[in-house]
Amino acid sequence: MERLNQSSSLTCENLPSFLSSFVDTFVDFSVSGLFLPQQQQIPQQPLQTQYPSPNRLVAIGDLHGDLEKSKQAFRLAGLIDGSDRWCGGSTTVVQIGDVLDRGGEELKILYFLEKLKREAVKSGGQLITLNGNHEIMNIEGDFRYVTKKALEEFDVWAYWYDIGNKMKSLCHGLEIPKNPFHGIPPSFHRVPEEFSHSIRARIAALRPDGPISRRFLANNLTVLVVGDSVFVHGGLLEKHVDYGLQRINDEVRDWINGSMGQRAPEYCRGRNAVVWLRKFSDEFAKNCDCSLLEHVLATIPGAKRMIMGHTIQEIGINGACDNRAIRIDVGMSKGCINGLPEVLEIDRNSGLRVLTSNPMYQNKNQYAQTKEGLGLLIPEHGPKQVEVKA
Repeated sequence: MERLNQSSSLTCENLPSFLSSFVDTFVDFSVSGLFLPQQQQIPQQPLQTQYPSPNRLVAIGDLHGDLEKSKQAFRLAGLIDGSDRWCGGSTTVVQIGDVLDRGGEELKILYFLEKLKREAVKSGGQLITLNGNHEIMNIEGDFRYVTKKALEEFDVWAYWYDIGNKMKSLCHGLEIPKNPFHGIPPSFHRVPEEFSHSIRARIAALRPDGPISRRFLANNLTVLVVGDSVFVHGGLLEKHVDYGLQRINDEVRDWINGSMGQRAPEYCRGRNAVVWLRKFSDEFAKNCDCSLLEHVLATIPGAKRMIMGHTIQEIGINGACDNRAIRIDVGMSKGCINGLPEVLEIDRNSGLRVLTSNPMYQNKNQYAQTKEGLGLLIPEHGPKQVEVKA
């Protein structure tokens, strides 16, 4: 902690610069296998890619390291109570990815979501989390968007994780814990020495087969179908559907668990990747490739809409392509645009509606109110707002 607080060379302005240069160093080492812990082949059961349509479905966008905004979003949908315990009953919730980066409470959010998953199951509900491009980036060692506070959080994690391992090693009969720092160099080119430990801690935690990536990210889905809604962080192309949605989920899980090398599968890298695509998320509806979207949805049996995060929608949650493309990233994190939290609700009886914390749409008796036609623009000039049904 003191190493970070006493730094004179690291500022909010130059942090992304030296972390960007670090990426090249990381890739050089990872290609040689130096950063990879010893791989273990463990048979895995296929992840569940398709779920039936629930009575109530809630979708929550990118969280980016902002714990309080994350909790506000869950409260908007009536999913947690004043003590942050699950009270959503049998609701199915989908968090669209991008928990990591831009904020300093990434681990706190990961633990918070894990706690809610367990509580939801006990009430007949479920919380499903997806991988976003920032999860993929961090597992690969791309830390360009990490914050100083986030480095501190992982520094503290490494301290207590090391203490836990030392305590385990004192117990006779227990397997000697693996050293999470095995294979990671003590320093990096162009990274200030005082931050080497923090960078090493983040690598150790998040690399393939790292303790945090294995525990919290490996069982995330990358593509999800719930009823007639397709969820993906960036977007899907026909080639992704042809490759196989189940296959994508299982392969990404295997990669995060450390059995497929350091680099992510090809369909997770590049502008047309499932976690990076923006063809259906442009702020101007006329720039969205609606014919392509229609064709992709037609290849997924029963699919009526694609629900995506990744691209910040400054006007709030909205729809394009006759509401076949629903965009739910409102940039709520203080590390983004500090947007007002909003969530998408899909009710089996009443259809789609947006719940917002925008005071323009609240009354004295309700914390969350639905938006009635907010930002309804001519499709040629801007996005079309999701229709709200009473």
